[in-house]
Amino acid sequence: MTDRIRIPDSRDVQATLDTPDADEATGDPDTVVVACPPHPQMGGDRTDSRLRAVSTALTERDIACLRIDYGPWDEGQAEQRDARDALAWARENYETVGLFGFSFGGAVTILAAASESEASTAPAALSALAPADELAGESVPDAVDRLDCPLQVVYGERDDTVDSGPVAERARSHGHAVEMLPADHFFVGQRDTVAETVVEFFVREL
Repeated sequence: MTDRIRIPDSRDVQATLDTPDADEATGDPDTVVVACPPHPQMGGDRTDSRLRAVSTALTERDIACLRIDYGPWDEGQAEQRDARDALAWARENYETVGLFGFSFGGAVTILAAASESEASTAPAALSALAPADELAGESVPDAVDRLDCPLQVVYGERDDTVDSGPVAERARSHGHAVEMLPADHFFVGQRDTVAETVVEFFVREL
């Protein structure tokens, strides 16, 4: 089942909530993953194929997924607040909340989760797919140091668009999960593998 949601805030943050089919679910899901899209000025939005693949795999495991769009472009600053507002909405409506993002969204999620960690409201688990290593002048690897939740970093070995290596190395240094897939930045032909890898992490950690 799919519902459209507006996240309460001063910015116009729209979202799609995907939930397990009532006929197939073993019970009402009490867990949700907030999913953040890639760069909005490069066509990234909540309909991104990688977000949809992960969402479909989550709902098949009785986990809901809230796919968001960011508000008006703000160079990566307010987009972090959008992610935090979505997490706040999710906490009000679900018992357990995870966080996922791809590319620009991967960097957004790590920085947002670091701020949430400092406020003692960190998500239960975070998965970042091909995260950028810098956003809005902030170091994403340094944000990994401040996380108070399990982290998974997934990236493609042939990625020549974004350098996720520094984020992956910092994650490894803290004992977090790091997965390298035989793929480019866009994971062409690997989206089912991406979904399986990410969802297995969430099933294990949430």
